[in-house]
Amino acid sequence: MENLVAYIAQALVDHPEDVKVTRVDDGNDSNIELRVNREDMGKVIGKQGRIAKSIRTVVKAAAVKENKQIRYNVDIVE
Repeated sequence: MENLVAYIAQALVDHPEDVKVTRVDDGNDSNIELRVNREDMGKVIGKQGRIAKSIRTVVKAAAVKENKQIRYNVDIVE
């Protein structure tokens, strides 16, 4: 899932080399943290958070397709 988030984020930003994705597991939950260049934060979040919500939806759909019982939370951090 980290590769999926990184791929989507790198396609959106002006500084793809600054995209960093980390995963923190906690039982049945898994938090994926996305870090981008400060200038690209708006591009990843989008107007009213639409892009961020879309990224979360794609990750959840990919998890369902792989029949994973883990819940993924995607956080965009500074």
